[in-house]
Amino acid sequence: MNVKLLAGVMLVVATGSACAADGQKARKAFRQMDLNGDRALQFTELQAARANLFDRLDANRDGVLDEGEAKAALQRVREGGRLQMATAEGLDTQARRMDANGDGRVARAEFAQFIPDRLLRADTNGDRTLSLPELKALRQR
Repeated sequence: MNVKLLAGVMLVVATGSACAADGQKARKAFRQMDLNGDRALQFTELQAARANLFDRLDANRDGVLDEGEAKAALQRVREGGRLQMATAEGLDTQARRMDANGDGRVARAEFAQFIPDRLLRADTNGDRTLSLPELKALRQR
């Protein structure tokens, strides 16, 4: 998959993995991801949410995101008006890092295990958990 397209998918995932812009949608997304109900998001819960997202994106169920699937996902997001403005800084780097084995393809495990830099930076105490205060700070950036 070409890196620019993968960077676009990374943008979709980064925005979807953080929190929705509107408070009600953010709370709903949080409750869905907070599998253990502790009012915090462990990175393992984020990875489970990313695995579920991958399953929705992988239309042909071959375990790899191809260019057509990535384009279709971006188009759905654009049509739904859910694409938030985000800086392109670092997206290419993150896209390359997501492809952990460097084969130019993004497999389900690679996609699910990847935690975007924005979320890593939000974990200010380094406990691999995003607390409510950390998530609120993330939404205000």
